[in-house]
Amino acid sequence: MTPKNQITSKPRFIGIAGLSGSGKTALAHQVAARLEGQSTALTLDSYYRGQSDRLLAERAKLNYDHPDALDWLLLRQHLSALAGGEAIDEPVYRFDLHTRAAETRRVHSAPFIILEGILALHCAEIRDVLDLKVFVVTDPSECLRRRMERDIAERGRTRASVMEQYESTVWPMALEYVLPSRVYADLIVSGEEPIDQGADQVLRRIALLTQRQAATA
Repeated sequence: MTPKNQITSKPRFIGIAGLSGSGKTALAHQVAARLEGQSTALTLDSYYRGQSDRLLAERAKLNYDHPDALDWLLLRQHLSALAGGEAIDEPVYRFDLHTRAAETRRVHSAPFIILEGILALHCAEIRDVLDLKVFVVTDPSECLRRRMERDIAERGRTRASVMEQYESTVWPMALEYVLPSRVYADLIVSGEEPIDQGADQVLRRIALLTQRQAATA
């Protein structure tokens, strides 16, 4: 269900969080596609702090699953600009080099703006911007399997390096920061059911939210 005729000039912000490998990125892309050109999507991964001043070997050892690895100030500035109808230059992050690329991605504002990432619901100042907060629940063993496949195929990692990172930072930080943020969610969806089902749930909530806001305007 797409709320095509209920768009106002003020963007609606949707945050989608979950464990690494939970399916949150796939859900964000599906929701964006179903909104038929009325949305834009940001990934929290783009806002990892640049580490170009460090050697590659040093960068590889950093904890990228801790909230401090992210540039929250820049993200807040960008969300504020999008809320005002302005375009932004989203950083492009190079996972193979563990730092930002020189180029950026031009992102224009839209009626619906989707922010996805493991810590999308962690920061209170970001949560305050979100009109709808979604958490994707997937069994941790399935998340690890998906992460293993992705990082080897897309990020040039080895199985050993993926496991080392998972055990040293990914899972400990998930327990400390990601999973606790589930309590802030307005909607919890399964990352193991067909993606269309999760997208349907999100779109129904978006439509309901838009109707309620239109009624009180």
